[in-house]
Amino acid sequence: MTEKEGIYYELLVLRWRQGQRAALEELVRTWERPLFYYIRRLIDDEDEARQILQQSWVGVLQGLGKLREPRKLPAWLYSIARRTALTHLRSRYGEQATARESDATAPGDVADGQLEFDDAEQIHYGLARLSLVHREVLTLFFLQDLSIDEIAGVLEVPVGTVKSRLHNGKRALKAVLERERSRHE
Repeated sequence: MTEKEGIYYELLVLRWRQGQRAALEELVRTWERPLFYYIRRLIDDEDEARQILQQSWVGVLQGLGKLREPRKLPAWLYSIARRTALTHLRSRYGEQATARESDATAPGDVADGQLEFDDAEQIHYGLARLSLVHREVLTLFFLQDLSIDEIAGVLEVPVGTVKSRLHNGKRALKAVLERERSRHE
């Protein structure tokens, strides 16, 4: 995040705290699509994802006045969306769905090089076939542009775990996309 973005987030939160309705509208307008996209990577059903987004906004409104570091607004928003989605998954699937997934990669030894993608549809296809752990970290890093430290805060795991999941997630995504390409050749 740039210094300019940090100042923008801080001013947005301060405006909201002063009761400026336009600040809340700007917050929702700015973050609704990125948060919905992130939630959709966690929740398969679009209607359920929309409900979770709405529940997330309730959590944001309840906690925005207490946010200590407004410059960390993006990571805080993703944390709320994540907790809301995981609560939904727990209630929907029970404890089995929330068991920790292994950080093991997909079969095959794929080098962790620079990933190259032809189009967004291909990325979405590949992400949909990864474990939740890998899909989540790749979405936050590449598609939501959060830093490794911010991702660690959102996921509530150590930085080393984020790095490991990111490394393994890239390898798994590359393997999925290569398998798909070879099927169509």
